[in-house]
Amino acid sequence: MKYRKKPVVIEAFKYDGDLSNNEGDFYVPLWAEKAYEEGILIFRGTDLFVKTLEGEMLVSLDDYIIKGVQGELYPCKPDIFGAIYEIVE
Repeated sequence: MKYRKKPVVIEAFKYDGDLSNNEGDFYVPLWAEKAYEEGILIFRGTDLFVKTLEGEMLVSLDDYIIKGVQGELYPCKPDIFGAIYEIVE
C-alpha cells in the first residue's frame, strides 16, 4: 500500500551555531528558548543536543530544529527539510 503524509503545519528554525547573540539575547522562537531553559536543548561544549522521544540527538550546523505536532523537538537535515516542508504564508 502507499500512503501520503497528512498536511501538517510545523514550527522550525535553522540552527546557525548558537541560540543567542553576544549580549545573551535569544533570537530563536520562544518555544526553543523555553526548551533550552528546561534542558531539552543542551550545549555540551560547542555541540548542541536535543532530547527527543528516541533519545538525545546531535544538532549539526544548518540543521533545522522542528517542533512537532505534539510539542516534541527533533533535528532535521536541510536537504530532507527542503524536500518535505515549504514556507506557510
